[in-house]
Amino acid sequence: MAELESIIEQKLIDQLCMGESQWTYRGDIHTEEDLWANFKYILEQNNKDKLDGEPLTDSEFAKIKNDVSHASFYDAGKWLVGENGKVYVHVQRGNQTLHLLVLNNEHVAGGSSVYEIINQYQSLKTPEDGEGRNRRFDVTMLINGLPLIHIELKNKSHSYMEGFEQIKKYIGEGKFHGLFSNIQMFVVSNSVDTKYIAAARDTELNKKFLTGWLDSENQPVCNYLDFARSVLKIPEAHEIVTKYTVLDNDKKKLLILRPYQIHAIMAMRAASKAGKSGYIWHTTGSGKTMTSYKATRNLLMDIPSIEKTIFLIDRKDLDIQTKMAFQSYADNDTIDVDDTDNVGELIKRLADGNRQMIVTTRQKMQIMVDRRLKPGTKEYEKIKGLNVAFVVDECHRAVTPQTKRDLEKFFYRSMWYGFTGTPIFDENRYEQKGDLPQTTKELYGECLHRYTIKEAIHDEAVLGFMVENLGAKNVPIEKAENYYGSSIHMRQVLDVILNKSYSKFGMQNGRGQTYEAILTVSSIAQAQRYYDLLKKVVAGEDELKISEDIKKALPDFPKFAITYSVSENEEVSKLNQDKMKESLVDYNNLFGTAYTLENIGAYNGNLNDRLARKESKYKSREAQLDLVIVVNRLLTGFDAPPMAIMYMDRPPMSPQDIIQAFSRTNRLLDGRKNYGQIVTFQYPAEFKEAIDDALRLYSRGGDGNPISEDWETVLRDFIMAVRTIRQMGTTMEEIRQLSKPQKKAFVAAFRALDKTFAHLKAFSNYEPKVLESIPFSEEEYEDYTAIYKNIVKELTPDPADPPEDDEPISDDYELVAVNKIKIDFDYIVELLRGFVENIQESDEDFARKLAEVKEIIEDFAQDNPKLSEMLMEILKQIEQDKSKFAGQDISEIIHKMRKEAINKEIQKFADKWYIPFETVEFEAYHFRNGVLSNETNLKEAADFAAYKENSEKALPKFKFFGELIKDFKEGLMPEITPLLE
Repeated sequence: MAELESIIEQKLIDQLCMGESQWTYRGDIHTEEDLWANFKYILEQNNKDKLDGEPLTDSEFAKIKNDVSHASFYDAGKWLVGENGKVYVHVQRGNQTLHLLVLNNEHVAGGSSVYEIINQYQSLKTPEDGEGRNRRFDVTMLINGLPLIHIELKNKSHSYMEGFEQIKKYIGEGKFHGLFSNIQMFVVSNSVDTKYIAAARDTELNKKFLTGWLDSENQPVCNYLDFARSVLKIPEAHEIVTKYTVLDNDKKKLLILRPYQIHAIMAMRAASKAGKSGYIWHTTGSGKTMTSYKATRNLLMDIPSIEKTIFLIDRKDLDIQTKMAFQSYADNDTIDVDDTDNVGELIKRLADGNRQMIVTTRQKMQIMVDRRLKPGTKEYEKIKGLNVAFVVDECHRAVTPQTKRDLEKFFYRSMWYGFTGTPIFDENRYEQKGDLPQTTKELYGECLHRYTIKEAIHDEAVLGFMVENLGAKNVPIEKAENYYGSSIHMRQVLDVILNKSYSKFGMQNGRGQTYEAILTVSSIAQAQRYYDLLKKVVAGEDELKISEDIKKALPDFPKFAITYSVSENEEVSKLNQDKMKESLVDYNNLFGTAYTLENIGAYNGNLNDRLARKESKYKSREAQLDLVIVVNRLLTGFDAPPMAIMYMDRPPMSPQDIIQAFSRTNRLLDGRKNYGQIVTFQYPAEFKEAIDDALRLYSRGGDGNPISEDWETVLRDFIMAVRTIRQMGTTMEEIRQLSKPQKKAFVAAFRALDKTFAHLKAFSNYEPKVLESIPFSEEEYEDYTAIYKNIVKELTPDPADPPEDDEPISDDYELVAVNKIKIDFDYIVELLRGFVENIQESDEDFARKLAEVKEIIEDFAQDNPKLSEMLMEILKQIEQDKSKFAGQDISEIIHKMRKEAINKEIQKFADKWYIPFETVEFEAYHFRNGVLSNETNLKEAADFAAYKENSEKALPKFKFFGELIKDFKEGLMPEITPLLE
């Protein structure tokens, strides 16, 4: 029988309170009153001198209680940054303002820091909770009385995910209020597997970001007691919620570094203390920008002898992303992060005598050293003698071996730390130039920490790859260039992109949720040819046509753009500028922008942001791109999680360039994006060999197995999955006779089948006839699907039942191989428009056409019954009177019907809660991810007096606002969201 949770809880507490862990168990703290009293006592003890021995008065402490109770965990994080690492509250006593120290983040494992553990804390139901309940928390860790780390434990018969869901529920119920609003990290465990995650709102707490601990050799640490020994003892626990947290000001989110990021920073700190340089090999997509930011910042804080830390980047528009990310992280930090606008500003910052972190470009640094600083001047001597640490992101792209040598010669007291996802090894060393270094090790020194692409994929820090090597085989070398540049080949490439990539683009996800692709070619001229041909195809002026199935799913597909440097080749610069002007006009027409050649940098920045979709304005389909055509732009240093596909119509590249390009596609996004997808169209055999070599090299630094999946591998896995499930049974009758453990095995087997089938379908060369050789069919898959759904329903435990000894079946798995094209609403509207415009009184095919449209609307009803009902009403009126809508714009009629239906529901809500219609309307149209745009505004607009006077069973005021918000989220929005889509 599984160990009781109470036993697990006690073992954890014992572990944390023994030996050098430095935690003290406080079994006397169980209520909110106990918690506040303990916080007050520690605050008074740490500020005896400032309080002059006088305890805080009730009014003073009431003010403090308000100040340390935050609206969000992110707000708490901003406060906990403090002033130079010291966190204060302020009270007025007479004519004097007392600045009381709450927490000193420099006092780790000593000084004023008090470390305590509580368990079974009672979070009681309050009048504002409505239907809420009393809750008991498992284990909470307090630093100076502030709850900063919270742990929920389950026994082995439950998944740690149940603890995660429990935390989400408690957050949604408002249990983490008052002092508990300061929580920075959650930990969940079922004793054998343990994860941590940064604190966030329940709507933002994503299981994808649950992180397991790794040791410095990237070996997993799963057991809860081992996790406690590695992460939760002091000083580690204090540091993880201070030194290793990042506040993302743009997203208003708290971030906690992953283990490999922490180990890298620790390795850099150890090297800098020893006066050694080195490099960090962290695979592309694993969060190098955040790691390098925190490493650069922590060097300055941890090593007093360092006078400046300089984050060096290359002057390319791609690095706007890096600069903006740094600024977003630094907005709430204790360290000044200065971006130098010009060389004069750089000189001023370097010579000002302040310890600070500087973000600048390699070009400015070179100009300063080579031209601006004059030997013998005060500035020259001051800057030349600085004890400085350089941190270089994408260290091979940003700084050449010659540049590094020149800068090292000037900054003779410098240390250098390079970050790269693709180190240069002996196998792919630089071409020899004099005695300049040819590998990363020769250039920067030893590898201080390694986190390879294979490890990142295993840890789910990034996704794996799915690779297809298409294109004509056995093309003679002497004819290859002409063949691959031909219109025939280009149309074949575009046919794959436009008509055989439904799953690749995630069109089944629905409007606004699709993925993006890059098409990279070998020259600007070829990129321009593709752009022109694609324009003709979209306009219907080419022999290549977009299939009807694609139009059903996404009528405005593809939305595309192009980017390249207009000065890469001076001979054709004028042509490139003219062609770019044309494409800028197209882009402006598509998105309502006004970019010109004169502000091409702004265009590239907007293109980057649009592809990254990190701002809410790019979440809607209207603001999104599907495809961008490039030569080399965006293939390195570009982070866009919705980017899922890399189409490569060019010869094979170097190993490092292959990995860099591939890594644009494998960033985590949602539960449906499962891999980065690569499709090559030239030299298939050579490309396969080059890819295998690159993945082998960057999986293990020279050995190891390839980590991509190709058609043959996935087909083999699928055949194995079919055989496995058939052994269990082929009919409901056979599977009904299975034992309960066997039925659980069937559920796992079907999910494996579903995943590999979806994977198979994502390949461009998948056709249903492929299944004939197995043999298998869509009908057989559908039969198994029906059986699977019944079994899951049968095995899903009732919450009222006692817990099972083994892990229960969860019903949150989403089928991914269902063969159903998701029909887009706009497609149906266009279909109706064409139907209405072409109706003839004597139309013999009227009934057949009507039936076809009706069938499509019925299919659409499975996704959106509300809108479907509206469309069916239109169709019914047409059936009764062919001329009903003659000469009218059917889309305007439908839009009007939608608007009226939405307004009707908004008005009902506004009348019920006595709020102006316009206020409710604004919040309804700006409601995103379960969060109101301005919840306070909605509450303040409600006329409670009028509500109370006119309602028979009026709620008391303390319940009124909570129920109002609940009704908005759970009543109004589910009613109108289908109409808003």
